[in-house]
Amino acid sequence: MKSEHDAVDLIGEAFGQQADVVAIPAQRLDDAFFQLRTGLAGTIMQKFVTYRLLLVITGDITHHTATSTALRDFIRETNKGDQVWFLQDPTDLDNRLARRPTNA
Repeated sequence: MKSEHDAVDLIGEAFGQQADVVAIPAQRLDDAFFQLRTGLAGTIMQKFVTYRLLLVITGDITHHTATSTALRDFIRETNKGDQVWFLQDPTDLDNRLARRPTNA
């Protein structure tokens, strides 16, 4: 995913499937997503929040967080909420969804 347009397309697909959670493997995201100064992450995430879809980024992103304290802090704070999660793998996603309130 490289742009806001890509996010809108994915949101449309999710609505077509009546999904309320969209999981994206981290490797499918452009490196600019993980560079907070570009604003790409914020723009994409806001689209999902606006349309009330849970966005989950899965996979190993340590090569991005190793060089950015701001990104590590951003992910830690984001993971405290219920709108965007950064998780290691599908098992983490299953476990987190199992703990999610049914009205979220």
